Amino acid sequence: MAAVEECSVPPRWRSISLTHVEYPQGDLTGELLAYSSLLPIFILVGFVTLIVFKRELHTISFFGGLILNEGVNWVLKHILREPRPCEGAHVTLTTEYGMPSSHSQFIWFFFVYSFLFLYLRMHQTNNAKCLELLWRHILSICLLTVAFSVSYSRVYLLYHSWSQVIYGGVAGSIIGVFWFFFTQELLTPLFPKIAAWPISEFFLIRDTSLIPNILWFEYTVTRSEARNRQRKLGTKLQ
Repeated sequence: MAAVEECSVPPRWRSISLTHVEYPQGDLTGELLAYSSLLPIFILVGFVTLIVFKRELHTISFFGGLILNEGVNWVLKHILREPRPCEGAHVTLTTEYGMPSSHSQFIWFFFVYSFLFLYLRMHQTNNAKCLELLWRHILSICLLTVAFSVSYSRVYLLYHSWSQVIYGGVAGSIIGVFWFFFTQELLTPLFPKIAAWPISEFFLIRDTSLIPNILWFEYTVTRSEARNRQRKLGTKLQ
């Protein structure tokens, strides 16, 4: 393991193709953690894809919270100006400052917001079936595992110290709680009006706040419409 005590003699680093994430050459654990540290990028790509194809206001708000979280991280880094551990270990860095860790802050914002969304926004928990509750619990555990994995990878790969990762996680969690309740209490009541704006109608932006299980809703509506069209097509062919 690439421990902090070994910083005086940095190992030989190898970069993942098309990225700047480096891991000790020949270290399988380091390589796996390097890939896990790329998860925030995949999450952002996923959000952009969802926004383009779904155009749902809550998803747009969630994405806006992630951008706000990144902006706060940038401000904190340039206020605190704490250097990264093992200075010189990595040559491909976007910033020399490490407090707080942006990866840790990002992933813990994502986890906390997603956790609150699962158990508070999907508000039929009390009447939910055991299978649905089990699905939420399993998803929460998976998200928590991802958050710990990304955070640990930043220390293992000598990009951050433990304190930088912990403070990043705390900052991301606080902003996640704030943004969730800001969205729920202030923005969500405005979503129907925003969805009715001409520009929203032009870009097909929609509000699904009153639909507790959007996946089931879309599935049932799509299946019903497909069957109706199939009946009409069958009638025409007869």
